[in-house]
Amino acid sequence: MIDPTPLSNSSKTSEDEPVPAGVSPSPGNPAGQATARLSSGLQLWMHRISVFLFVLISAVAGVLLIILPWTPEWTDNTLLLSYPALRVVVSSGFCRGICSGLGLLDIWIGFWEALHYHEHH
Repeated sequence: MIDPTPLSNSSKTSEDEPVPAGVSPSPGNPAGQATARLSSGLQLWMHRISVFLFVLISAVAGVLLIILPWTPEWTDNTLLLSYPALRVVVSSGFCRGICSGLGLLDIWIGFWEALHYHEHH
């Protein structure tokens, strides 16, 4: 006996079909919406991690730039032993103050970024 139903299954909707990669999800497609939410959630966490790492690196580099120029390791290292003229410049208070000022600036930039962080929804 011949089946009277047409060859295409009219009860199947586009919501049941998977969304191919690279195709933007349509508003009526829950699979596409779930993929979009997962993608936006991943981007949000990547943004949070990148801001956290920026603030952490800025703070560490700033503290090092504030403290390190005033320690003996700043001038008594193997890199400067063979260049006495450069050692005199690096050991001057002006050069040490510039480095410490850059450290303060680096810390300020990191904390400014942390305080002005906002999430895009």
